[in-house]
Amino acid sequence: MTTTPDTPDREAFEARYALRVTARLSAASEALPQDITERLRVAREQAVGRARIQAARRRVPIGQTAGGLSLLGLGSALGLGRPARGWVGTLGVGCAVAALLLGLSVVEQLQDEDLLLAAAEIDAALLADDLPPDAYSDPGFAAFLRGVRP
Repeated sequence: MTTTPDTPDREAFEARYALRVTARLSAASEALPQDITERLRVAREQAVGRARIQAARRRVPIGQTAGGLSLLGLGSALGLGRPARGWVGTLGVGCAVAALLLGLSVVEQLQDEDLLLAAAEIDAALLADDLPPDAYSDPGFAAFLRGVRP
Protein backbone atom coordinates (compact mmCIF):
# COMPACT_ATOMS: atom_id res chain seq x y z
CA MET A 1 0.00 0.00 0.00
CA THR A 2 1.48 3.35 -1.05
CA THR A 3 0.54 6.62 0.56
CA THR A 4 1.21 10.18 -0.51
CA PRO A 5 2.84 12.49 1.99
CA ASP A 6 0.62 15.08 3.70
CA THR A 7 3.28 17.76 3.66
CA PRO A 8 4.03 20.71 1.39
CA ASP A 9 6.03 18.22 -0.72
CA ARG A 10 2.76 16.58 -1.79
CA GLU A 11 2.38 18.94 -4.74
CA ALA A 12 5.95 18.22 -5.85
CA PHE A 13 5.28 14.49 -5.53
CA GLU A 14 2.12 14.78 -7.62
CA ALA A 15 3.93 16.87 -10.23
CA ARG A 16 6.72 14.31 -10.56
CA TYR A 17 4.19 11.49 -10.83
CA ALA A 18 2.25 13.40 -13.50
CA LEU A 19 5.44 13.96 -15.49
CA ARG A 20 6.30 10.25 -15.40
CA VAL A 21 2.79 9.24 -16.50
CA THR A 22 2.72 11.78 -19.33
CA ALA A 23 6.17 10.67 -20.51
CA ARG A 24 5.05 7.03 -20.72
CA LEU A 25 1.78 7.96 -22.41
CA SER A 26 3.57 10.17 -24.93
CA ALA A 27 6.00 7.40 -25.77
CA ALA A 28 3.18 4.90 -26.30
CA SER A 29 0.97 7.34 -28.25
CA GLU A 30 3.34 7.40 -31.23
CA ALA A 31 2.19 3.91 -32.25
CA LEU A 32 -1.53 4.78 -32.20
CA PRO A 33 -3.58 5.42 -35.37
CA GLN A 34 -4.44 9.01 -36.38
CA ASP A 35 -8.18 8.87 -35.49
CA ILE A 36 -7.45 7.67 -31.94
CA THR A 37 -4.80 10.33 -31.35
CA GLU A 38 -7.26 13.00 -32.51
CA ARG A 39 -9.95 11.76 -30.10
CA LEU A 40 -7.38 11.67 -27.29
CA ARG A 41 -6.33 15.26 -28.08
CA VAL A 42 -9.95 16.48 -27.90
CA ALA A 43 -10.55 14.58 -24.65
CA ARG A 44 -7.35 16.06 -23.18
CA GLU A 45 -8.44 19.61 -24.07
CA GLN A 46 -11.83 19.03 -22.45
CA ALA A 47 -10.23 17.62 -19.31
CA VAL A 48 -7.84 20.57 -19.04
CA GLY A 49 -10.77 22.99 -19.46
CA ARG A 50 -12.73 21.29 -16.69
CA ALA A 51 -9.67 21.30 -14.42
CA ARG A 52 -9.20 25.05 -14.98
CA ILE A 53 -12.84 25.73 -14.11
CA GLN A 54 -12.57 23.67 -10.92
CA ALA A 55 -9.32 25.39 -9.94
CA ALA A 56 -10.94 28.80 -10.46
CA ARG A 57 -13.87 27.77 -8.25
CA ARG A 58 -11.49 26.66 -5.50
CA ARG A 59 -9.65 29.99 -5.56
CA VAL A 60 -12.79 32.09 -4.83
CA PRO A 61 -12.83 33.03 -1.12
CA ILE A 62 -15.88 31.85 0.79
CA GLY A 63 -17.00 35.36 1.76
CA GLN A 64 -17.11 36.46 -1.90
CA THR A 65 -19.35 33.76 -3.32
CA ALA A 66 -22.42 36.00 -3.07
CA GLY A 67 -20.75 39.23 -4.07
CA GLY A 68 -19.77 40.13 -0.51
CA LEU A 69 -23.35 39.96 0.74
CA SER A 70 -22.82 36.65 2.49
CA LEU A 71 -20.38 38.41 4.81
CA LEU A 72 -23.33 40.30 6.26
CA GLY A 73 -25.64 37.31 6.13
CA LEU A 74 -27.65 38.93 3.35
CA GLY A 75 -26.39 36.70 0.58
CA SER A 76 -27.94 33.62 2.13
CA ALA A 77 -31.17 35.45 2.89
CA LEU A 78 -31.45 36.48 -0.77
CA GLY A 79 -30.78 32.96 -1.98
CA LEU A 80 -27.20 33.65 -3.06
CA GLY A 81 -24.31 31.45 -2.01
CA ARG A 82 -24.93 29.17 0.96
CA PRO A 83 -28.39 28.08 2.16
CA ALA A 84 -30.35 30.46 4.41
CA ARG A 85 -29.46 30.45 8.12
CA GLY A 86 -32.98 31.13 9.35
CA TRP A 87 -34.12 33.73 11.83
CA VAL A 88 -31.46 32.77 14.39
CA GLY A 89 -28.65 33.58 11.96
CA THR A 90 -30.31 36.83 10.94
CA LEU A 91 -30.75 37.76 14.62
CA GLY A 92 -27.07 37.02 15.24
CA VAL A 93 -26.02 39.26 12.35
CA GLY A 94 -28.35 42.00 13.61
CA CYS A 95 -26.85 41.78 17.11
CA ALA A 96 -23.34 41.99 15.70
CA VAL A 97 -24.21 45.11 13.69
CA ALA A 98 -25.91 46.68 16.72
CA ALA A 99 -22.84 45.98 18.88
CA LEU A 100 -20.60 47.53 16.23
CA LEU A 101 -22.73 50.69 16.07
CA LEU A 102 -22.84 50.93 19.88
CA GLY A 103 -19.04 50.59 20.03
CA LEU A 104 -18.57 53.33 17.44
CA SER A 105 -20.89 55.60 19.41
CA VAL A 106 -18.92 55.01 22.63
CA VAL A 107 -15.62 55.71 20.86
CA GLU A 108 -17.00 58.98 19.47
CA GLN A 109 -18.19 60.09 22.91
CA LEU A 110 -14.81 59.27 24.47
CA GLN A 111 -12.98 61.27 21.81
CA ASP A 112 -15.28 64.26 22.33
CA GLU A 113 -14.67 64.06 26.07
CA ASP A 114 -10.88 63.94 25.52
CA LEU A 115 -11.06 67.05 23.30
CA LEU A 116 -13.08 68.91 25.93
CA LEU A 117 -10.62 67.97 28.68
CA ALA A 118 -7.65 69.12 26.56
CA ALA A 119 -9.36 72.46 25.85
CA ALA A 120 -10.16 72.87 29.56
CA GLU A 121 -6.49 72.26 30.48
CA ILE A 122 -5.35 74.89 27.98
CA ASP A 123 -7.90 77.38 29.30
CA ALA A 124 -6.87 76.71 32.91
CA ALA A 125 -3.18 77.19 32.03
CA LEU A 126 -3.97 80.48 30.26
CA LEU A 127 -6.03 81.81 33.14
CA ALA A 128 -3.52 80.73 35.81
CA ASP A 129 -0.54 82.23 33.97
CA ASP A 130 1.10 85.53 34.95
CA LEU A 131 0.35 87.07 31.56
CA PRO A 132 -3.08 88.54 30.91
CA PRO A 133 -5.13 86.73 28.21
CA ASP A 134 -4.90 89.81 25.94
CA ALA A 135 -1.13 89.35 25.69
CA TYR A 136 -1.58 86.12 23.75
CA SER A 137 -3.45 87.92 20.96
CA ASP A 138 -0.85 90.72 20.68
CA PRO A 139 1.15 90.48 17.40
CA GLY A 140 4.32 91.47 19.23
CA PHE A 141 3.93 88.53 21.61
CA ALA A 142 3.53 86.15 18.68
CA ALA A 143 6.75 87.54 17.18
CA PHE A 144 8.45 87.11 20.60
CA LEU A 145 7.41 83.47 20.68
CA ARG A 146 8.80 82.90 17.17
CA GLY A 147 12.11 84.36 18.29
CA VAL A 148 12.06 87.45 16.06
CA ARG A 149 13.77 90.41 17.76
CA PRO A 150 13.04 94.03 16.62
